[in-house]
Amino acid sequence: MGRTNQFPSLAILVLVLVLVLVLECSATPISKIRAHPHPCKRLVFYFHDILYNGHNSKNATAAIVGSPAWGNRTILTGQNHFGNMVVFDDPITLDNNLHSTPVGRAQGFYLYDKKDIFTAWLGFSFVFNSTEHKGSINFAGADPLMNKTNISVIGGTGDFFLTRGIATLSTDAFEGEVYFRLRVDIKLYECW
Repeated sequence: MGRTNQFPSLAILVLVLVLVLVLECSATPISKIRAHPHPCKRLVFYFHDILYNGHNSKNATAAIVGSPAWGNRTILTGQNHFGNMVVFDDPITLDNNLHSTPVGRAQGFYLYDKKDIFTAWLGFSFVFNSTEHKGSINFAGADPLMNKTNISVIGGTGDFFLTRGIATLSTDAFEGEVYFRLRVDIKLYECW
């Protein structure tokens, strides 16, 4: 006797806890509900890379700064250029003409990182100096050369403060080991 029935109060407590858990788990921030977001900004640029080859110091915009023991710093090594590291300060233009007015510079490096296939890893920034754009956009990623590929847009400054997105690189021109031009199609998904 003296014993009270605790079942109804325990059942209510369990029901309340289950409801709280269900509501907590189903509450998704609206910022995370992006099935297929559209870019907030899209830009297309071309960057022109002229590799120093021992004879073109006046117009070279890139130079080999590291090479394997069997290589040298004026000619890319054989076997897919494995081990070469190149720094660059290339002009960026709005069209594919090297002689167009530059809107900024592509500054960074690429290194050839595989023996078995022709590929490079890139880390660089677009530093803008035009009236249309101020600031920089930073990029990083692997580029299987001569193929269209996406690399990451990992930040920026000025007009591109804290931006995120992808950049689709495609080789627009290739002249041996001295000159290449990349088309860079940038899609930004976080814009401030």
